[in-house]
Amino acid sequence: MTETGKARRAPRQLGELHDVYGFLEEVRLRPGMWVRGSSLQHLHSMLLGYRVALDVHGIEEPFDFWSPGNQGSFTEWLWGRPGMPNASSLGWATEIERAAEKADRSAMEMFFELLDQFRTTHHDVQQPHRAAPETQQPTVTD
Repeated sequence: MTETGKARRAPRQLGELHDVYGFLEEVRLRPGMWVRGSSLQHLHSMLLGYRVALDVHGIEEPFDFWSPGNQGSFTEWLWGRPGMPNASSLGWATEIERAAEKADRSAMEMFFELLDQFRTTHHDVQQPHRAAPETQQPTVTD
C-alpha cells in the first residue's frame, strides 16, 4: 500500500508498453529507477531520445513533448499556466523544476500533476494514444 492507501500496480515489461504515456506511467511508478536524481532534465532527454527513435524506425505515434519544428502541445499548454512563464527558451523541464523549487515541492511530482491535467484537457485518459500494430513491426523487403 502507498501513503494514500491505494495499492500500487506491478511494473510492466517494456514490451508491454504501447506508447509514450505507457512509458511515463512506468516512470511515475518508479522514478528513481528510470530518471537519475529524479531530474526533469534527464526525463526530458529520455523523451527526446524516444521521439528520435520513433522517427528512425518510421513509427507513427502522436507525441506531445517535442517534434522537429515545434515545441509540442504539452509545452504550448504549459506556458501561461499559473506559476509558469508565457514562454521560455529553457524548456518545460527547467521551468517545472523552477516552479517546484519555489513551491518547495518535488519537481517529478509536479510534472506528473501537470501531465495529468494536460491529458484530461487534451486526451481521453482512459484511451491513451496507441500506435497501430502494423506500424510497430519493421517491414522486410528483398
